[in-house]
Amino acid sequence: MDLTRRNFVKVCGLGLAGAGTVALVGCGGEEQPADDTTQNEGDASTAKPVIFYNRQPSNSTTGELDMETLNYNENTYYVGFDATQGGDLQGTMVLDYIKAHAAELDRNGDGVIGYVLAIGDIGHNDSIARTRGVRRALGTGVEQDGNILSDPVGVNTDGSSATVQDATLDVDGTTYTIRELASQEMKNQTGATWDAATAGNTLTSWASSFGDQIDVVVSNNDGMGMSMFNSWSGGENVPTFGYDANSDAVAAIADGYAGTISQNPAVQAYLTLRLIRNLLDGVDIDTGIGTADEAGNVIAAEDFTYDADHRSYYAMNLAVTADNYEDFLDATAVYETAQTQLDEASSPNKRVWLNTYNAADNFLGSTYKPLLEKYDDLLNLTVDYVDGDGQSESSVTNRLGNPDEYDAFAINMIKTDNGASYTSLLG
Repeated sequence: MDLTRRNFVKVCGLGLAGAGTVALVGCGGEEQPADDTTQNEGDASTAKPVIFYNRQPSNSTTGELDMETLNYNENTYYVGFDATQGGDLQGTMVLDYIKAHAAELDRNGDGVIGYVLAIGDIGHNDSIARTRGVRRALGTGVEQDGNILSDPVGVNTDGSSATVQDATLDVDGTTYTIRELASQEMKNQTGATWDAATAGNTLTSWASSFGDQIDVVVSNNDGMGMSMFNSWSGGENVPTFGYDANSDAVAAIADGYAGTISQNPAVQAYLTLRLIRNLLDGVDIDTGIGTADEAGNVIAAEDFTYDADHRSYYAMNLAVTADNYEDFLDATAVYETAQTQLDEASSPNKRVWLNTYNAADNFLGSTYKPLLEKYDDLLNLTVDYVDGDGQSESSVTNRLGNPDEYDAFAINMIKTDNGASYTSLLG
């Protein structure tokens, strides 16, 4: 497969160093300082694993990570993907497409290649990273305090917004202006963000006002992207880019959907439950991840990285375009070298409470959760799946009535600020 990847140095020999610490052992064997973590439930033998996934505990306004939550106990970690790398990869994918098709993209011949942007959740770190990545690659970003602004611009057809700026691009001797014509957070009337229906309706409204100026459609995820594609851009042959590599979006590339980004969901879902398995078994945390387990399960070094300071595992993103989309048609295929059943004698069955923030979320419902359901059997974990409503944290927390019934927890918050809403319930 001709997949776009970024190389990272593999974390070698990550393991437990004593009863209450986590230490990193470098590839050369030199022991590194242990993490200074807060321990709420006794030593490593009694602290229940708590894995936050998909939504990293953080301040939704500043993006600052919530290290109090991430250090809830020595068995607390986060699993997600490299948001900055993914956002930059999406932006590069869009830019490469514009460079290759500039003349035909300028539909009204005004010399301006205008794009619209569907923002999922203005307070979500992943959404912020994708918005910044697109603006950075296209040159339309405006920096403030060292960061590209990620706020929506509303409507900017005249290029006067202070949130973004016009950029120029030279292609085959012709200079084009790149302009963000409009962008908006896609939140419905009940407060749910990343809302696909809102995205489709918004694009229809934009198209009725300034449709011939829209040359490219970009979305922070495929749920919104496909809604926009089906409501207007697909029929108008306007290239549409999303994020997540959902099965319907990947299949739609054959029909003109321009591209998407795979979060490597097979790696993310595996890591979510594999960390729990390793922590419950008391084995080296890297077992079955960077180091093959007894069954031979292992993840390639280029497909993940570990940030020890932030106790976070990240899957690496991959660009999916017309050149390679057939390799991604099955979004729920398990990772090629991590699909061998564990021996229940050494990894006895344990019970896990796991929630998804919104039952209606396309990526979680159609890709992530089916993968989790494949891996839970593989890893001898009995998982109780709970779905939230995407609006109120209580739609999830009210269903965690007796934490003592469970051996471990995997948490997908509705709002990234609300880590304490869960850890307070766990003791």
